[in-house]
Amino acid sequence: MQVPLLSRSDRVSFRRLRLNSFRNYANLTLPLSGGHVVLTGENGAGKTNLLEAVSFLSPGRGMRRAAYADVSQNGAVDGFAIHAMLESPSYGEVEIGTGLAGSNGDTGRKVRIHGAPASADQLLEYSRIIWLIPAMDGLFTGSGSDRRRFLDRMVLAIDVSHGKRVLDYEKAMRSRNRLVSDYNSDAGWLDAIEAQMAELGTAIAAARAELISLIAAMIEQAPDDSPFPKVDCFLEGELEGRIRLEAALDLEENFRRQLRDMRGRDRAAGRTLDGPHRTDMIVHHRPKAMPASLSSTGEQKALLIGLVLAHARLTSSLTGMAPVLLLDEIAAHLDEGRRAALFAIIDDLGAQSFMTGTDQALFRDLKGEAQFFNVSAASLTPYNI
Repeated sequence: MQVPLLSRSDRVSFRRLRLNSFRNYANLTLPLSGGHVVLTGENGAGKTNLLEAVSFLSPGRGMRRAAYADVSQNGAVDGFAIHAMLESPSYGEVEIGTGLAGSNGDTGRKVRIHGAPASADQLLEYSRIIWLIPAMDGLFTGSGSDRRRFLDRMVLAIDVSHGKRVLDYEKAMRSRNRLVSDYNSDAGWLDAIEAQMAELGTAIAAARAELISLIAAMIEQAPDDSPFPKVDCFLEGELEGRIRLEAALDLEENFRRQLRDMRGRDRAAGRTLDGPHRTDMIVHHRPKAMPASLSSTGEQKALLIGLVLAHARLTSSLTGMAPVLLLDEIAAHLDEGRRAALFAIIDDLGAQSFMTGTDQALFRDLKGEAQFFNVSAASLTPYNI
């Protein structure tokens, strides 16, 4: 499968950030030039918190998957608020914001675009935000659920409907689990819910399989001598394995029948045992022909960076928008050559990046390309390098 190559995607950049009662930031207004942003300082100063605030300007619960109430400052009566001004050649300037409206007992996250209420998915019309954080370093050796969330996040960057499909499927599955556990449940209700799960599950599997094919095509375009080794990605899931062998309607009908036939087994297990909620993504280190999970810690970091960068290139090519990259402690475990290569790839993408670290010297190659801030006790001080 060929990925369309664009001469240069639009550079989407944050030009201003404003935080209120978010984590350790009581009030912060940060003007930005549109270039890279480098945040350095001691651990616990608030560097990652600022990146997390940016990640909330996309669908979902942010890069830490924190409960919304937990990111509000202690004692904040009105919850938290994050505002930003974005700029792009295609749409000019746009004001976006999100926050937790807690003063009236409403704990749901609200989104506004140009001051008007909007859905979180509508934020994807203006930017795509991709992150790489230390908590992801164990992706290849961790749980399948972590890899599944990572996979679905990649899909969401190019398919804005994917997040809703996954949420709707999980909601329907929880309903089925409750009904299956009740011997007196109406079979008609179960039939209807399983039909919904079959339709959504097939669409989820198709979107994941398409993403993996596109990622593979993008990886093929990278040079073989890249400092970030090429990977091969595979999906372990019954639906995903059959998606290219059966017509979608046949696959959907077969999954619906399977759910119906396995009600007794699932009742005994207390949960639905088959479906896209059990899918796993397996990654192999191509040059060494071995699972990424068996690679060294340093190799796993390089493989993960390569995969994230391939996804960023894919997102840029398919959407026409260079994604904004949030790279937490990205340079700490890279040698000088890999750091230089990483910065060059990001520059070639045309993407704005937010990077954090404790050592200012690690970012000296970005002199003239980035704004540098020292972070101390939630206060940002600009400096030159």
